[in-house]
Amino acid sequence: MISFIDERRGVFRVEPICRLLPIAPSTYYENVAKRLDVDRLSIRARSDISLKIEIRRVLDQNFRVYGVRKVWRQLKREGFEIGPIGSDTRYRAV
Repeated sequence: MISFIDERRGVFRVEPICRLLPIAPSTYYENVAKRLDVDRLSIRARSDISLKIEIRRVLDQNFRVYGVRKVWRQLKREGFEIGPIGSDTRYRAV
C-alpha cells in the first residue's frame, strides 16, 4: 500500500488516498520517515540490514554458489551471532 500511495502522491494528497485505503496517514508518514532515517528503525531491523549485507558479501566471495547452511557456517566462523533459522530467513531476502 505504501508504494501505491508513493506512486500517486504527485497527483493526489496523501490524506484522501488514505481515506480510501485501510491505512492511516500516520502509518504512511512513519514508513517514509523510517526509509529516510535509519535511526528510527528497530534494533532488529538494523541488525537484519547489516546481516543481509554480510550474507551478500559471503555469497559474492563464493561466486553465489553457497547455500543457506554454508553461508550460516561461514558467518559463524567469522564471529556473527546468528541462528540457522535466522540466516535462512535473511538468505531468502537477499
